[in-house]
Amino acid sequence: MGGCSSTTVMITLLFCICFSVSTNSVAAAGDIIKANQIVRDGSTIVSSGSHFEFGFVGVGSSTNRYVGIWYKKISQKTIVWIANRETPLNTTSGLLQLTSNGNLVILNASNHVVWSSHSSTSVNNPVLQLLDSGNLVIRDGTDSNPDHYLWQSFDFPGDTQLPGAKLGWNLETGFERHLTSWKSEDDPSPGIYTNGINRNGFPQLVVSKGSAIITRGGSWNGVRFSGSPNLNPIKIFTHDFVSNDKELYYRFLVNSSVLTRKILNSVGYIQRSVWVEKSQIWQIFFSAPIDDCDHYGICGAYGSCNINNSPSCKCLNGFQPKDKKEWDAADWSSGCARKVKLSCVNGEGFVKHSGLKLPDTQRSWFDTNMSLDECRIVCLKNCSCTAYANTDIRGGGSGCLLWFNELIDITDGKENSQDLYIRMAASELAKNGRSKLRFICIPILLTVTVMCVCLWVIRKKKKKKKRTEGITRLYFETYGGNEKGEEDLELPLFDFTTLATATNGFSSNSMLGEGGFGPVYKGMLDDGKEIAVKRLSKDSRQGLTEFKNEVSCIAQLQHRNLVKLLGCSVHERERLLVYEYMPNKSLDSFIFDKKQSNMFDWPMRYNIINGIARGLLYLHQDSRLRIIHRDLKAGNILLDLEMNPKISDFGTARICGETETGANTTRVVGTYGYMSPEYATDGLFSVKSDVYSFGVLLLEMVSGKRNKNFTHLDHNLNLLGHAWRTYTDGNVLDILDEVIVKSCREHQFEVFRAIQIGLLCVQQYPADRPTMATVVLMLTSEIPLPQPKQPGFFIERKLHEGDSSTSSSNYCSVTTIAPR
Repeated sequence: MGGCSSTTVMITLLFCICFSVSTNSVAAAGDIIKANQIVRDGSTIVSSGSHFEFGFVGVGSSTNRYVGIWYKKISQKTIVWIANRETPLNTTSGLLQLTSNGNLVILNASNHVVWSSHSSTSVNNPVLQLLDSGNLVIRDGTDSNPDHYLWQSFDFPGDTQLPGAKLGWNLETGFERHLTSWKSEDDPSPGIYTNGINRNGFPQLVVSKGSAIITRGGSWNGVRFSGSPNLNPIKIFTHDFVSNDKELYYRFLVNSSVLTRKILNSVGYIQRSVWVEKSQIWQIFFSAPIDDCDHYGICGAYGSCNINNSPSCKCLNGFQPKDKKEWDAADWSSGCARKVKLSCVNGEGFVKHSGLKLPDTQRSWFDTNMSLDECRIVCLKNCSCTAYANTDIRGGGSGCLLWFNELIDITDGKENSQDLYIRMAASELAKNGRSKLRFICIPILLTVTVMCVCLWVIRKKKKKKKRTEGITRLYFETYGGNEKGEEDLELPLFDFTTLATATNGFSSNSMLGEGGFGPVYKGMLDDGKEIAVKRLSKDSRQGLTEFKNEVSCIAQLQHRNLVKLLGCSVHERERLLVYEYMPNKSLDSFIFDKKQSNMFDWPMRYNIINGIARGLLYLHQDSRLRIIHRDLKAGNILLDLEMNPKISDFGTARICGETETGANTTRVVGTYGYMSPEYATDGLFSVKSDVYSFGVLLLEMVSGKRNKNFTHLDHNLNLLGHAWRTYTDGNVLDILDEVIVKSCREHQFEVFRAIQIGLLCVQQYPADRPTMATVVLMLTSEIPLPQPKQPGFFIERKLHEGDSSTSSSNYCSVTTIAPR
């Protein structure tokens, strides 16, 4: 009996072990595993059509073990996806299991989890399935709808994109899918190269090394990416590019009988290949970069690359090398500059360039519903717009794409058949037109030219004589006979009597307000034109210098976000400036007035913020002169009938040379609360001083409170300190104006981003603050923002003493402070 009993027990134990293995492990058991089933190293699952296989695998010469997917039917082991790229196993004792809550986990020999799918949703009956597309999915066992997958490997690609897999963004969640290279052929851990859709500005396909773009596939033009002419759709290969409110992605689709893949290799090259059964090899039919012209920005700004030319880089027509010596030595990185700078005056237009890979679109704006003619008009009206093009080349072209910065990474000669219209000065347009017509009617043109020159010389002499007399009189009367020289200012001189009549004798009923240098009156000329007249105080010692400064400065500026100076008048001791009339007065009358601010919702404020930023950018970078305003504040922002902002009051502005960005002064003139620390304490001003003032103004618009005299029950910080505290504490809503809180629900991203930009602008040290070019980019795109540092003047009335070591030998200290 004892022996029989022992034999029975052993048979029963063996049966239990066999049953346990059969129910809890799987070896080549089809394309599905269920909850709590185990896949051991050496066992796999195979897709239903036997296209792909999934299980433990080795990579190259490495002894590590990984869990991945590879092609089943081809002789050459080709891995297309790896789960545990960063956490390989060093033994063959690993296990793979689908848990009861729908998570795929990899366990080591000690049964510790080394990798998990981290599925966000759980179901009662989860299954893991390997599809014939190469996509590994976790789903409900009764639901095969792709939209309901709990998790899928296509959402987490490695270095390979398979047909049907998306590269791009889920715009509702912010989730991105992009390729990441392997470190080497033997090490699949994430390398330094990525490939995906860059959605700053108009979306484009890029390969990056870290944060730097190294090559661009270009923007989508409706048929292909503009920088990839050899990716035209073919019989077995089509593209799918989707851009809507929910998704932005690119994928390629192929005939099911073709095995093809796209990889980003360990040295940053994109390769598309097809498996050739006859020769048993992966045949590469596209690789990028193809040549030197595919390397990002090789020819610099406004340079165009053509590999068939020697040298391959040249400046676009109307441009010349910034550094001729470097250019001739084949160092093209400095790029090209305009021969004639843009000045935003009548007569500017566009030159068409055909067959290009469009420039980098990171700092662009687009509207897919506009026509090309509408696009041209919009660009021409915006002084910062440098070029435009269609977004879609199909059917003759549609959509509008605008650039607002230097044009970089242009390639021609690759049959891209894309047209780009570049903004040029009037004189350059004339040259371009003459080059096309130089062999037409030469005798007639010569005759007309001679006649025009003669007439122009005569008219110019008369005009100059009249202007010289007017300006000389202006100086003699202003400076009491001390002639300072002549300036070529084409500015109308108004008769004092005319202005007195227009303002009803400068009556108090016509007064619009009073600034630091005198009152401003509303007037109407005989032709019905409304004007604003600034009458400088007769007894103001400041007014004389500021009057001349404003006349010489603003008269030469043309921008939609700068107030227009119509003329001036000098009569005995009277000095008057005549401006276009702004019916909505100044910005401070809206944001700091409870009744007025109720109509001042966020979209209106954001439009004004953008307008002020563009105006400052023009002053700092795009105008004929480099202007530092030095007194930017809410009271100096005027609003026209449509609530468009206009920067005004250039009495304290300074003109710098083209290569200068700042200077020093012994007389600080400005407004407390808006002055940057280095200007208020050390007399050092620069374009970054204006950036600081802009940041203060931005935070005032968000909060509806003045920085100066700001108080709070919980602390003694000023507005900047309060904004910094709410930002670092994560309580940004505490700083918002009640009106914005009501209207910002759908604009929450913009509001929070504006606060962060404002804090970046008011950082203590100038070097930390962004330029206005960067500010405009931050406001008009979704580029990642750096974390701001503590603002200057953090605590009210306890000014931070500037570090004297930051002052150069060209700067001197302050001797007088004259606040306005």
